[in-house]
Amino acid sequence: MRQTELFTKTLREVPKDEVAVNAQLLTRGSFIHKEMAGVYDYLPLGLRVLNKINNIIREEMNAIGGQELFLTSLQDKDLWEKSGRWDDKVVDNWFKTKFKNGTEVGLGFTHEETLAALMKNYISSYRDLPIFVYQIQTKFRNEKRSKSGIMRCREFIMKDLYSFTRTEEELDEFYEKAKKAYMNVFERCGLGNLIYITFASGGTFSKYSHEFQTLSEAGEDTIYIDKKKKLAVNKEVLNDEVLADLGLKRAELEEAKAIEVGNIFKQKTKFSEPLDLTFTDEDGKCKPVIMGAYGIGPGRLMGTVVEVHHDDKGIIWPKSVAPYQIHLVSLCKTDEEKKQADKLYDKLIKQDKEVLYDDREASAGEKFADSDLIGIPLRYVISSKTLEEGSVEIKDRKTGKIKMEKI
Repeated sequence: MRQTELFTKTLREVPKDEVAVNAQLLTRGSFIHKEMAGVYDYLPLGLRVLNKINNIIREEMNAIGGQELFLTSLQDKDLWEKSGRWDDKVVDNWFKTKFKNGTEVGLGFTHEETLAALMKNYISSYRDLPIFVYQIQTKFRNEKRSKSGIMRCREFIMKDLYSFTRTEEELDEFYEKAKKAYMNVFERCGLGNLIYITFASGGTFSKYSHEFQTLSEAGEDTIYIDKKKKLAVNKEVLNDEVLADLGLKRAELEEAKAIEVGNIFKQKTKFSEPLDLTFTDEDGKCKPVIMGAYGIGPGRLMGTVVEVHHDDKGIIWPKSVAPYQIHLVSLCKTDEEKKQADKLYDKLIKQDKEVLYDDREASAGEKFADSDLIGIPLRYVISSKTLEEGSVEIKDRKTGKIKMEKI
C-alpha cells in the first residue's frame, strides 16, 4: 500500500471526547473512526489488524476441533423466553425492536439459545457428539455507559465458541483444551507475559468460571495474582474459602488492575434443558446435552494490545498483528532517487513482505512522526544519503535500534 493511495490521514491532536489511550492512538493513527459513543468503524489499517487477530483466533479454535459458522444477529423472542433471558429484569442490556408486522426481535448479545435450538436438528444420538462450533460475529449490548474506547462498546465483534458434549467429563476435557488454546491466542497477539488465568464466579453454571486478564493500569477489574503459580483471583470472589480451595495464600497475592480479554464457562444443562436439547445414550436413555461457552472479543483484544504496547510517540504493534511488517519511508528528492525507492518497494513486495510505502511529499519530521504513531515494527528509510552507500536504514520500532542493510 502506498500512502499516497491511502485515503485516511493521521491526526496531530488527541480527540477531545476520548479518554482511553487505545481510542486516542487508534483514532490519531486512523485505525478507527468513532460514529457515536461505543460505536466505531474499522478503517483500512485497523481492519488489517483486526483480521490478523481474527485469523490467529481461527487457527487456535480450529486446532481444538472448532467448526466455524455464522449466525444471525436477529433473535427469536420465543427462544429467549424459554431460557428466561428475554425479560429486561434478567438481562438489562438488550437491544430490542419490532418487525413491521409487530413481531418482537432482539439483537444478539450472545448465542446459547439460538445454537441450542439449531443443534436439535443435528443431535439425537450419543454418536452425534461431541460438537464444537464457533463464530466471529457482531454483537450488540445496550450499555448504560460506554467507555474505554474499543474495549467496551455497544456494537462489537465477538468470537463465541460453544461446546456440546455427552458428559461433564467430556466437557472438562474440552474446557482444558480451550484454556490452552486461549493462552496460545494471547501469547501470539503479544500479551503472553501479562496474561493471568483468573478464577471468577461461575454464576448459576458452576463453582468457577475463568477469565483471561491482562495486567494494565487501564483495566476496569481488580485481581489478586500469584506470580509463581501464574494464577489470579478476581476481587469479586476473593475470600478464605476460595483461597483454601485453590491452595493460595493471601499474603503471597499482589493486587493489580487488569483488562479482561476472554472468558470461559461450564454451562452444563442451563440452556439445553429449557430448550429440550437432548440425546439418546448407549443404553437408550434420553439425556440433556452438556454445554460450555468460550468468548473472546477481538476488538477488545486489539484495544488491549494498544494499551500495553505504546509509548509517548504512538503504538508499538507486535509483529503478529501489525497492519504491515515494514514501513518504507522515502526521503528521496530527485526523480532518479524516487525511482530507486520504487524499485526497493517492488523488491520487498516480490519477497512477500507486507509494506506500507510512505511516498508522500512531506517533511522527514512529519513522516517519522506518522511512522512512530502508526507503530509498524520495522521502519526502512531510503534517502540520498543511504543511496550513496547502496543501503537502506532499518529502525526497530520497539527497541529503537538502527542498522544499515545493502539494497
